[in-house]
Amino acid sequence: MALQIIDRRLAGKNKSVGNRERFVRRFKEQIADSVRRAVSQRGIRDIEQAENITIPKKDIGEPVFHHGQGGVRDTVHPGNAEHVRGDRIERPKGGSGRGSQASDGGEGEDDFTFTLTKEEFMQLFFEDLALPHLLRTHIGENPLWKSRRAGYSQDGIPNNLAVLRTMRGALGRRIALGKSAHRELLALQEELDALLAQDDGTSEAVAALQRRIDALQVRIGRIPYLDPIDLRFRARTQVPVPNSQAVMFCLMDVSGSMDEARKDLAKRFFILLYLFLTRHYEKIDIVFIRHHTQAAEVSEEQFFHSTESGGTVVSSALVLLDQIIRARYPSGDWNIYVAQASDGDNFTNDSGNCRNLLVDRILPLVRYFAYVQVAEEEQNLWDEYSQLLPVFSHFAMRKVSQPGEIYPVFRDLFKKEGVQV
Repeated sequence: MALQIIDRRLAGKNKSVGNRERFVRRFKEQIADSVRRAVSQRGIRDIEQAENITIPKKDIGEPVFHHGQGGVRDTVHPGNAEHVRGDRIERPKGGSGRGSQASDGGEGEDDFTFTLTKEEFMQLFFEDLALPHLLRTHIGENPLWKSRRAGYSQDGIPNNLAVLRTMRGALGRRIALGKSAHRELLALQEELDALLAQDDGTSEAVAALQRRIDALQVRIGRIPYLDPIDLRFRARTQVPVPNSQAVMFCLMDVSGSMDEARKDLAKRFFILLYLFLTRHYEKIDIVFIRHHTQAAEVSEEQFFHSTESGGTVVSSALVLLDQIIRARYPSGDWNIYVAQASDGDNFTNDSGNCRNLLVDRILPLVRYFAYVQVAEEEQNLWDEYSQLLPVFSHFAMRKVSQPGEIYPVFRDLFKKEGVQV
């Protein structure tokens, strides 16, 4: 008979999952540094893939204990013309002086290469980022628990005693236990009344009936008015509820002045933002708005992949943004965030309108507004937006001109409050 072994362990074929998690925790800082270096070399479509990261061998060295030689030993060092017996020799500076050992066979000490899964890579990638100024408790990773009624229980604290429900139960118990006794008592009382109508009440039959009546009354009197089994307490249970609602508006300029390189930079920024939001926040809406001379709300697929061109009227996107906020996302119920990417080029007389829209209509409603200019030169839109920085602490603006600058700027805009980046 063939023996068949079925492995039902939770780890399945990945038997070293525990060791892997301990390794990641122990060398988290070195791995996180490697993740940040790797992301700057990725394309847009490769940002969410696994990664082979390399850790210097010296960073994962394990301390060891070993026995010393012990005793007194005399050692002759040939060629010594500087020291005599009894001299103290200083320790060489710069460590022990040991390095990687080379050999003529091509073998030596290599750095350690470790493969991160897709989930591990993205978790380390976004670990120290968060939506700034989220005044309510953070959603998703830190759920809010709310106490709700869950019927009644037979034990609890006096403050939770349900008096009406307890007394109702006690009354029902007393009726159930004493109903037959009361019925019998009523019948005996009627029989006693009939006998008393026939004689003076001194007969043995009257005395016997009176004794039975007294015994029944004692029996009924022994039924407790309130018994521990009657007690009912209001029960409550903790249930998770969405502790805040958040919406992120993504505004991207797709006008003719945005060449493919600048559109690529803007898309890189928004892809990072999209991955960050969808991985860290379960309860969040994302609204995509593209604009040239006219603005339109589009789907995720259209936002990242469709191609358009035309003139530039940035205020069209801000007007549409304001309309959507007031129609679907009242600021009293939602945490509102806006990220805008543009090359700064705009219709001459429109940049002032953009600043006025932000001051009068949008910034009073949002928690945070981040503007990213994907061009180095400062144009009229940058000049108008710069006037808002001293006035609104929840407004931020940065420049990005190279792909390698996307991630540092993104981390700077969305770092956790109180964390230095």
